[in-house]
Amino acid sequence: MNAKSSPTRSASHDEETRMSGTRDTRFVSRLTRETLALVMAGGRGSRLMQLTSTRAKPAVPFGGKFRIIDFTLSNCINSGIRRVGVLTQYKSHSLIRHLQQGWGFMRGQFGEFVELLPAEQRTEIASWYAGTADAVFQNIEFIRQHQPAQVLILAGDHIYKMDYGRMLAHHARTGAKVTVGCLEVPLDEARSFGVMEMNEDTRIVRFDEKPSQPRPMPGKPDVALASMGIYVFDALFLLDWLTRDAGVSESSHDFGKDVVPAAILGGEVYAYPFTELDNPQKQGYWRDVGTVDAYWKANLELIGVVPELNLYDQDWPIWTHQEQVPPAKFVFDEPHRRGNAIDSLVSGGCIVSGAQVRCSVLFSNVRVESGSVIDNSLLLPNVSVGRDCRITKAIIDEDCRIPDGSVIGEDLVQDRKLYHVSEGGVTLVTREMLLS
Repeated sequence: MNAKSSPTRSASHDEETRMSGTRDTRFVSRLTRETLALVMAGGRGSRLMQLTSTRAKPAVPFGGKFRIIDFTLSNCINSGIRRVGVLTQYKSHSLIRHLQQGWGFMRGQFGEFVELLPAEQRTEIASWYAGTADAVFQNIEFIRQHQPAQVLILAGDHIYKMDYGRMLAHHARTGAKVTVGCLEVPLDEARSFGVMEMNEDTRIVRFDEKPSQPRPMPGKPDVALASMGIYVFDALFLLDWLTRDAGVSESSHDFGKDVVPAAILGGEVYAYPFTELDNPQKQGYWRDVGTVDAYWKANLELIGVVPELNLYDQDWPIWTHQEQVPPAKFVFDEPHRRGNAIDSLVSGGCIVSGAQVRCSVLFSNVRVESGSVIDNSLLLPNVSVGRDCRITKAIIDEDCRIPDGSVIGEDLVQDRKLYHVSEGGVTLVTREMLLS
């Protein structure tokens, strides 16, 4: 591979200052233009239970009108990274359809693209992706074709806003070969993450993937420094390590378990602490919506007066496939038949017909009929709720038709016989459950 030489290996002081300033002066430069992003979007998302029975986790709806992957892809576009490959594998049809409909606006003649990279058993070994590093290795020719200076490895199943330009600048300033995005997490949750230790220069001196006894941060006994699963690699360094790892039969071929810990021994792996777009002194908003409870909670956080994740931020928009639907409508204003929604998000195409909606999120094209009450619930696209229903602390999946008089979320013992009830008491209803 005749990869382009890395741009200046130490960002100037002025660039670093701009990088850490306001978003109007965010650092978008040759670093971002010469970066290729690879989004890992092939995961099963099994902890989301039946929400991922027919779709990959990145394709799960979120926030009323988006899909989970839209947040990672929007971060790329808003950061000035416009060469993106999306690696798919598990039940990818709805994800591929969404990407084709919503992300086809890039201008190929300018070298911009969001390109699909489905698992194709590209190597001699007849198997699907064995791990995150193997997934990238099986697409090594794609990297060589585009000759990037840096490769940005991203997960497509988290909710957050991040200026990758700042991370790339940190990568250049430190002279790193690998930079790992990180954030502080409670120590009792750190077992689910790669946990690292860094020195005063942010160089990583230790990395443990999902340790049974996570090591706390110095001076913070209740907090661990965890990997976000976001990596910046110098392209040539990445290709070298992918080739090495592919030749190790006992490797699990995973970045967190194998590649990054081995590269740390060379002393060129650094951490990049994740901060807010407008306040580099404060840790940024990041959610792993990998369980039913976490998914339900993260969606309902959006209805707050000033939520941590601002969907109305015009300086950092979240892009998606924009369905052509009419405005939301609320009809009837009678004493016992009044259509309204309080402390809720209601998307386009919805009709609330003489029903009450409280502290809930209605996704696109939802219809709620007279006499029904929706409380602390998520109604995903194209849901129809009949008359005189009561739905509380529930997730109703796409295309469900809830019969008249249904009561969901009030009697969890009964709900467990018909639906899935999470550890936190959230009732998940899918179309298949209603038909069984």
